[in-house]
Amino acid sequence: MKTILVVDDSATIRAAIRRILEPMGYQVREASDGAQALEYCRAHQDLDAILLDIDMPVLDGIGFLAQLRESGGAQPPVVMCTAHNSIGQIERALSAGASEYIMKPFDADILGLKLAEIGIA
Repeated sequence: MKTILVVDDSATIRAAIRRILEPMGYQVREASDGAQALEYCRAHQDLDAILLDIDMPVLDGIGFLAQLRESGGAQPPVVMCTAHNSIGQIERALSAGASEYIMKPFDADILGLKLAEIGIA
């Protein structure tokens, strides 16, 4: 079973994504900000992908992604999941090392397609 870390400061969003991913056969782990996500990534090398929000307290998604990519540890693909739709924000996320980008709100079909595009579906 493949494992996906869902990083979002909204417990409601994390729960909604979990309800999409678990029936698809994924094991879901959660973090409420980038700092928690970094701790998880440092302690576990079992992640197949990360779904990452941009706007979060403590450490935002771009900051998390930059630190993850500089860490030299496991480098799972990262799909940014955000309400930002500006070209600049998308370019910033991709430049920081995001593999894909999904606009909120999204559904199971869109998420399944993105996971297939990054090679874990």
